[in-house]
Amino acid sequence: MNNIIKEDIARIITGFNDWDRFRDKTVLISGANGFLPSYLVETFLALHKSYNTSVIALVRNKEKAEKRFSHLLNNSNLKIWVQDVSEPVHIEDKIHFVIHAASQASPKYYGIDPVGTLNANVLGTINLANLARKNEVESFLYFSSGEVYGQVKDEEMPVKEDTFGSLNCANVRACYGESKRMGETICVCYHAQYGVNARIVRPFHTYGPGIALDDGRVYADLVADVVNKRNIILKSDGSAIRPFCYLTDATIGFLTILTKGENGLAYNIGNPQEEYSILELSKILVGLYPELNLEVMINNPITNASYLKSPILRNTPSIDKAMQLGWKPETSVVEGFRRTIASFL
Repeated sequence: MNNIIKEDIARIITGFNDWDRFRDKTVLISGANGFLPSYLVETFLALHKSYNTSVIALVRNKEKAEKRFSHLLNNSNLKIWVQDVSEPVHIEDKIHFVIHAASQASPKYYGIDPVGTLNANVLGTINLANLARKNEVESFLYFSSGEVYGQVKDEEMPVKEDTFGSLNCANVRACYGESKRMGETICVCYHAQYGVNARIVRPFHTYGPGIALDDGRVYADLVADVVNKRNIILKSDGSAIRPFCYLTDATIGFLTILTKGENGLAYNIGNPQEEYSILELSKILVGLYPELNLEVMINNPITNASYLKSPILRNTPSIDKAMQLGWKPETSVVEGFRRTIASFL
Protein backbone atom coordinates (compact mmCIF):
# COMPACT_ATOMS: atom_id res chain seq x y z
CA MET A 1 0.00 0.00 0.00
CA ASN A 2 1.63 3.25 -1.11
CA ASN A 3 1.75 6.48 0.88
CA ILE A 4 -1.09 8.14 -1.02
CA ILE A 5 -3.46 5.31 -0.14
CA LYS A 6 -2.23 5.28 3.47
CA GLU A 7 -3.01 8.98 3.72
CA ASP A 8 -6.42 8.44 2.16
CA ILE A 9 -7.32 5.68 4.62
CA ALA A 10 -6.25 7.93 7.49
CA ARG A 11 -8.50 10.69 6.10
CA ILE A 12 -11.44 8.29 5.91
CA ILE A 13 -10.92 7.18 9.51
CA THR A 14 -10.81 10.81 10.64
CA GLY A 15 -13.69 11.91 8.44
CA PHE A 16 -16.17 9.26 9.62
CA ASN A 17 -17.23 9.28 13.27
CA ASP A 18 -19.40 6.22 13.85
CA TRP A 19 -16.80 3.46 14.07
CA ASP A 20 -18.32 2.00 17.25
CA ARG A 21 -21.02 0.47 15.03
CA PHE A 22 -18.38 -1.95 13.75
CA ARG A 23 -16.79 -2.98 17.03
CA ASP A 24 -16.41 -6.80 17.17
CA LYS A 25 -18.52 -7.08 14.00
CA THR A 26 -18.04 -8.87 10.68
CA VAL A 27 -18.55 -7.10 7.35
CA LEU A 28 -18.99 -9.06 4.13
CA ILE A 29 -17.90 -7.10 1.05
CA SER A 30 -18.57 -8.53 -2.41
CA GLY A 31 -16.29 -7.59 -5.27
CA ALA A 32 -13.86 -6.71 -2.51
CA ASN A 33 -10.77 -6.29 -4.69
CA GLY A 34 -12.61 -3.88 -6.99
CA PHE A 35 -11.77 -0.21 -7.22
CA LEU A 36 -14.47 1.16 -4.89
CA PRO A 37 -14.84 -1.62 -2.29
CA SER A 38 -11.11 -2.18 -1.81
CA TYR A 39 -10.86 1.11 0.09
CA LEU A 40 -13.57 -0.16 2.45
CA VAL A 41 -11.55 -3.33 3.06
CA GLU A 42 -8.43 -1.26 3.74
CA THR A 43 -10.31 1.02 6.12
CA PHE A 44 -12.02 -1.66 8.19
CA LEU A 45 -8.79 -3.61 8.60
CA ALA A 46 -6.85 -0.48 9.53
CA LEU A 47 -9.21 -0.33 12.51
CA HIS A 48 -8.90 -3.94 13.59
CA LYS A 49 -6.61 -3.26 16.57
CA SER A 50 -9.01 -0.70 18.02
CA TYR A 51 -12.38 -2.15 17.00
CA ASN A 52 -11.70 -5.81 16.12
CA THR A 53 -13.68 -5.50 12.90
CA SER A 54 -13.45 -8.53 10.59
CA VAL A 55 -13.88 -8.53 6.82
CA ILE A 56 -15.02 -11.37 4.58
CA ALA A 57 -13.80 -10.36 1.13
CA LEU A 58 -15.93 -12.14 -1.46
CA VAL A 59 -14.06 -12.28 -4.78
CA ARG A 60 -14.00 -14.29 -7.99
CA ASN A 61 -10.25 -14.16 -8.52
CA LYS A 62 -8.16 -15.33 -5.57
CA GLU A 63 -4.81 -14.40 -7.14
CA LYS A 64 -5.96 -10.86 -7.89
CA ALA A 65 -7.29 -10.46 -4.35
CA GLU A 66 -4.09 -11.75 -2.78
CA LYS A 67 -2.09 -9.33 -4.90
CA ARG A 68 -4.33 -6.37 -4.04
CA PHE A 69 -4.30 -7.20 -0.32
CA SER A 70 -0.83 -8.70 -0.08
CA HIS A 71 0.02 -6.45 2.87
CA LEU A 72 -3.07 -7.69 4.75
CA LEU A 73 -2.80 -11.45 4.25
CA ASN A 74 -1.32 -11.94 7.73
CA ASN A 75 -4.20 -10.07 9.30
CA SER A 76 -6.39 -12.65 11.03
CA ASN A 77 -9.40 -10.35 10.66
CA LEU A 78 -9.38 -10.81 6.87
CA LYS A 79 -10.97 -13.85 5.24
CA ILE A 80 -10.94 -14.17 1.46
CA TRP A 81 -13.97 -16.09 0.15
CA VAL A 82 -13.70 -17.14 -3.48
CA GLN A 83 -16.83 -17.61 -5.57
CA ASP A 84 -19.04 -15.98 -8.18
CA VAL A 85 -21.65 -13.90 -6.37
CA SER A 86 -24.16 -15.02 -9.01
CA GLU A 87 -24.16 -18.42 -7.30
CA PRO A 88 -25.85 -18.93 -3.90
CA VAL A 89 -23.58 -17.82 -1.04
CA HIS A 90 -23.23 -20.27 1.85
CA ILE A 91 -21.11 -18.70 4.57
CA GLU A 92 -21.63 -19.95 8.12
CA ASP A 93 -19.82 -17.10 9.89
CA LYS A 94 -22.07 -14.64 11.67
CA ILE A 95 -22.30 -11.55 9.47
CA HIS A 96 -23.43 -8.15 10.78
CA PHE A 97 -23.08 -5.97 7.66
CA VAL A 98 -23.24 -6.79 3.95
CA ILE A 99 -21.86 -4.47 1.25
CA HIS A 100 -22.70 -5.66 -2.26
CA ALA A 101 -20.26 -3.96 -4.61
CA ALA A 102 -19.50 -6.79 -7.05
CA SER A 103 -20.22 -5.47 -10.53
CA GLN A 104 -18.66 -5.05 -13.96
CA ALA A 105 -18.88 -1.27 -13.98
CA SER A 106 -16.67 -0.50 -16.98
CA PRO A 107 -18.29 -0.02 -20.41
CA LYS A 108 -15.63 -2.28 -21.91
CA TYR A 109 -17.53 -5.27 -20.47
CA TYR A 110 -20.99 -4.32 -21.70
CA GLY A 111 -20.35 -5.39 -25.28
CA ILE A 112 -18.34 -8.55 -24.55
CA ASP A 113 -20.06 -9.87 -21.41
CA PRO A 114 -23.50 -8.30 -20.97
CA VAL A 115 -24.89 -11.43 -19.30
CA GLY A 116 -22.08 -11.52 -16.77
CA THR A 117 -22.67 -7.83 -16.15
CA LEU A 118 -26.34 -8.24 -15.32
CA ASN A 119 -25.88 -11.49 -13.37
CA ALA A 120 -23.90 -9.81 -10.57
CA ASN A 121 -26.45 -7.01 -10.31
CA VAL A 122 -29.54 -9.23 -10.30
CA LEU A 123 -28.67 -12.77 -9.18
CA GLY A 124 -25.86 -11.51 -6.97
CA THR A 125 -28.17 -9.08 -5.23
CA ILE A 126 -30.76 -11.80 -4.61
CA ASN A 127 -28.11 -14.14 -3.21
CA LEU A 128 -26.65 -11.56 -0.85
CA ALA A 129 -30.08 -10.30 0.17
CA ASN A 130 -30.91 -13.87 1.18
CA LEU A 131 -27.65 -14.05 3.15
CA ALA A 132 -28.47 -10.73 4.81
CA ARG A 133 -31.95 -11.98 5.68
CA LYS A 134 -30.55 -15.18 7.21
CA ASN A 135 -28.11 -13.19 9.36
CA GLU A 136 -30.60 -10.44 10.24
CA VAL A 137 -27.87 -7.95 9.39
CA GLU A 138 -27.71 -4.49 10.86
CA SER A 139 -27.37 -3.04 7.37
CA PHE A 140 -27.22 -4.21 3.75
CA LEU A 141 -25.68 -1.68 1.36
CA TYR A 142 -26.20 -2.10 -2.38
CA PHE A 143 -23.92 -0.31 -4.80
CA SER A 144 -26.11 0.93 -7.62
CA SER A 145 -25.05 3.61 -10.11
CA GLY A 146 -25.89 7.02 -11.45
CA GLU A 147 -26.64 5.22 -14.72
CA VAL A 148 -30.05 4.15 -13.37
CA TYR A 149 -31.34 7.63 -14.20
CA GLY A 150 -30.98 7.17 -17.93
CA GLN A 151 -31.23 10.26 -20.13
CA VAL A 152 -32.53 13.03 -17.89
CA LYS A 153 -33.52 16.44 -19.27
CA ASP A 154 -31.00 19.16 -18.57
CA GLU A 155 -33.58 21.24 -16.72
CA GLU A 156 -33.91 18.38 -14.21
CA MET A 157 -30.22 18.57 -13.29
CA PRO A 158 -28.84 18.08 -10.68
CA VAL A 159 -30.90 14.92 -10.66
CA LYS A 160 -32.68 13.95 -7.45
CA GLU A 161 -33.20 10.37 -6.31
CA ASP A 162 -36.85 10.28 -7.45
CA THR A 163 -36.29 11.69 -10.97
CA PHE A 164 -35.77 9.32 -13.88
CA GLY A 165 -35.19 9.69 -17.60
CA SER A 166 -35.41 7.25 -20.48
CA LEU A 167 -33.32 4.10 -20.65
CA ASN A 168 -33.75 1.88 -23.71
CA CYS A 169 -34.04 -1.62 -22.28
CA ALA A 170 -33.89 -3.18 -25.76
CA ASN A 171 -30.25 -2.24 -26.08
CA VAL A 172 -27.21 -4.28 -25.02
CA ARG A 173 -25.70 -1.36 -23.11
CA ALA A 174 -28.77 -1.43 -20.85
CA CYS A 175 -27.33 -4.61 -19.31
CA TYR A 176 -25.75 -2.34 -16.73
CA GLY A 177 -28.28 0.41 -16.06
CA GLU A 178 -31.35 -1.83 -16.18
CA SER A 179 -29.81 -4.52 -13.99
CA LYS A 180 -28.74 -1.88 -11.48
CA ARG A 181 -32.35 -0.69 -11.44
CA MET A 182 -33.52 -4.25 -10.82
CA GLY A 183 -30.96 -4.64 -8.05
CA GLU A 184 -32.47 -1.62 -6.35
CA THR A 185 -35.95 -3.09 -6.67
CA ILE A 186 -34.72 -6.33 -5.10
CA CYS A 187 -33.39 -4.37 -2.12
CA VAL A 188 -36.64 -2.47 -1.68
CA CYS A 189 -38.70 -5.67 -1.94
CA TYR A 190 -36.53 -7.62 0.53
CA HIS A 191 -36.93 -4.75 2.95
CA ALA A 192 -40.70 -4.55 2.45
CA GLN A 193 -41.39 -8.30 2.61
CA TYR A 194 -38.66 -9.65 4.87
CA GLY A 195 -37.50 -6.63 6.85
CA VAL A 196 -33.96 -6.69 5.48
CA ASN A 197 -32.24 -3.43 6.45
CA ALA A 198 -31.33 -2.57 2.87
CA ARG A 199 -30.30 0.81 1.58
CA ILE A 200 -28.81 1.93 -1.74
CA VAL A 201 -25.98 4.19 -2.91
CA ARG A 202 -25.73 5.58 -6.44
CA PRO A 203 -22.08 6.57 -7.03
CA PHE A 204 -21.30 9.14 -9.72
CA HIS A 205 -17.96 9.06 -11.54
CA THR A 206 -15.65 8.19 -8.69
CA TYR A 207 -11.89 8.23 -9.31
CA GLY A 208 -8.77 7.78 -7.25
CA PRO A 209 -5.76 5.56 -6.49
CA GLY A 210 -6.23 1.94 -7.44
CA ILE A 211 -8.33 2.51 -10.52
CA ALA A 212 -7.17 0.17 -13.27
CA LEU A 213 -5.44 2.18 -15.97
CA ASP A 214 -7.05 -0.10 -18.58
CA ASP A 215 -10.45 0.25 -16.92
CA GLY A 216 -12.06 1.64 -20.07
CA ARG A 217 -13.72 4.65 -18.48
CA VAL A 218 -12.49 7.92 -19.91
CA TYR A 219 -10.99 9.35 -16.74
CA ALA A 220 -8.92 6.19 -16.29
CA ASP A 221 -7.66 6.62 -19.85
CA LEU A 222 -6.70 10.22 -19.10
CA VAL A 223 -4.81 9.25 -15.96
CA ALA A 224 -3.02 6.48 -17.90
CA ASP A 225 -1.93 8.98 -20.55
CA VAL A 226 -0.41 11.37 -18.00
CA VAL A 227 1.21 8.55 -15.99
CA ASN A 228 2.81 7.26 -19.19
CA LYS A 229 3.73 10.78 -20.38
CA ARG A 230 1.57 10.54 -23.49
CA ASN A 231 -0.41 13.26 -25.18
CA ILE A 232 -4.14 12.94 -24.49
CA ILE A 233 -5.95 12.03 -27.70
CA LEU A 234 -9.72 12.23 -27.24
CA LYS A 235 -11.86 9.93 -29.34
CA SER A 236 -14.79 12.32 -29.16
CA ASP A 237 -15.25 16.07 -29.08
CA GLY A 238 -14.90 15.99 -25.29
CA SER A 239 -18.23 17.74 -24.73
CA ALA A 240 -19.71 15.12 -22.35
CA ILE A 241 -19.99 16.62 -18.86
CA ARG A 242 -19.43 14.60 -15.71
CA PRO A 243 -19.11 15.35 -11.96
CA PHE A 244 -15.93 13.84 -10.50
CA CYS A 245 -15.79 12.58 -6.91
CA TYR A 246 -12.55 11.52 -5.23
CA LEU A 247 -12.54 8.03 -3.75
CA THR A 248 -11.84 9.16 -0.19
CA ASP A 249 -14.91 11.42 -0.17
CA ALA A 250 -17.03 8.71 -1.77
CA THR A 251 -15.93 6.08 0.76
CA ILE A 252 -16.98 8.28 3.66
CA GLY A 253 -20.29 8.70 1.84
CA PHE A 254 -20.74 4.94 1.50
CA LEU A 255 -20.08 4.45 5.21
CA THR A 256 -22.54 7.22 6.03
CA ILE A 257 -25.33 5.54 4.06
CA LEU A 258 -24.41 2.13 5.49
CA THR A 259 -24.84 3.39 9.05
CA LYS A 260 -27.27 6.30 8.81
CA GLY A 261 -29.28 5.77 5.63
CA GLU A 262 -32.96 4.96 5.74
CA ASN A 263 -33.97 1.45 4.78
CA GLY A 264 -35.51 1.10 1.33
CA LEU A 265 -34.12 4.42 0.07
CA ALA A 266 -31.43 5.38 -2.42
CA TYR A 267 -28.81 8.10 -1.99
CA ASN A 268 -26.66 9.84 -4.58
CA ILE A 269 -22.93 9.96 -3.79
CA GLY A 270 -20.99 12.30 -6.05
CA ASN A 271 -19.49 15.77 -6.27
CA PRO A 272 -21.64 18.17 -8.31
CA GLN A 273 -19.31 21.04 -7.38
CA GLU A 274 -16.57 19.42 -9.47
CA GLU A 275 -18.34 19.08 -12.79
CA TYR A 276 -16.32 19.36 -16.00
CA SER A 277 -16.48 18.37 -19.62
CA ILE A 278 -14.05 15.67 -20.67
CA LEU A 279 -12.16 18.26 -22.70
CA GLU A 280 -11.91 20.56 -19.67
CA LEU A 281 -10.73 17.70 -17.47
CA SER A 282 -8.11 16.72 -20.03
CA LYS A 283 -6.70 20.23 -20.05
CA ILE A 284 -6.64 20.30 -16.23
CA LEU A 285 -4.68 17.04 -16.10
CA VAL A 286 -2.00 18.06 -18.59
CA GLY A 287 -1.80 21.39 -16.75
CA LEU A 288 -0.85 19.58 -13.54
CA TYR A 289 2.49 18.63 -15.11
CA PRO A 290 3.56 21.50 -17.42
CA GLU A 291 7.11 20.15 -17.42
CA LEU A 292 5.92 17.18 -19.50
CA ASN A 293 4.72 19.46 -22.34
CA LEU A 294 1.72 17.24 -22.99
CA GLU A 295 -1.04 18.26 -25.38
CA VAL A 296 -4.74 17.51 -25.70
CA MET A 297 -5.86 16.52 -29.18
CA ILE A 298 -9.12 15.34 -30.69
CA ASN A 299 -8.96 12.37 -33.05
CA ASN A 300 -11.35 9.85 -34.57
CA PRO A 301 -14.30 8.43 -32.60
CA ILE A 302 -14.05 5.05 -30.89
CA THR A 303 -14.28 2.24 -33.44
CA ASN A 304 -14.05 -0.71 -31.04
CA ALA A 305 -17.40 -2.49 -31.42
CA SER A 306 -17.20 -3.95 -27.92
CA TYR A 307 -17.06 -0.49 -26.30
CA LEU A 308 -20.61 0.77 -26.04
CA LYS A 309 -20.56 4.54 -25.67
CA SER A 310 -22.97 6.25 -23.31
CA PRO A 311 -25.58 8.42 -25.07
CA ILE A 312 -25.79 10.72 -22.03
CA LEU A 313 -24.21 14.15 -22.50
CA ARG A 314 -24.53 15.29 -18.88
CA ASN A 315 -25.48 13.67 -15.59
CA THR A 316 -24.86 15.28 -12.25
CA PRO A 317 -26.46 14.43 -8.92
CA SER A 318 -28.25 16.31 -6.24
CA ILE A 319 -26.59 15.19 -3.01
CA ASP A 320 -28.99 16.94 -0.64
CA LYS A 321 -30.24 13.66 0.88
CA ALA A 322 -26.75 12.44 1.73
CA MET A 323 -25.74 15.86 3.02
CA GLN A 324 -28.70 15.80 5.41
CA LEU A 325 -26.98 12.78 7.01
CA GLY A 326 -23.85 14.85 7.59
CA TRP A 327 -21.80 13.95 4.51
CA LYS A 328 -20.28 16.23 1.90
CA PRO A 329 -17.42 15.85 -0.58
CA GLU A 330 -14.40 18.08 -0.03
CA THR A 331 -11.75 17.18 -2.62
CA SER A 332 -11.28 19.26 -5.76
CA VAL A 333 -10.52 17.73 -9.13
CA VAL A 334 -7.07 19.35 -9.06
CA GLU A 335 -6.17 17.84 -5.69
CA GLY A 336 -7.85 14.49 -6.35
CA PHE A 337 -6.32 13.83 -9.75
CA ARG A 338 -2.93 15.04 -8.57
CA ARG A 339 -3.11 12.43 -5.79
CA THR A 340 -4.41 9.77 -8.19
CA ILE A 341 -1.61 10.28 -10.69
CA ALA A 342 1.02 10.49 -7.94
CA SER A 343 -0.14 7.12 -6.59
CA PHE A 344 1.03 5.49 -9.85
CA LEU A 345 4.42 7.19 -9.99
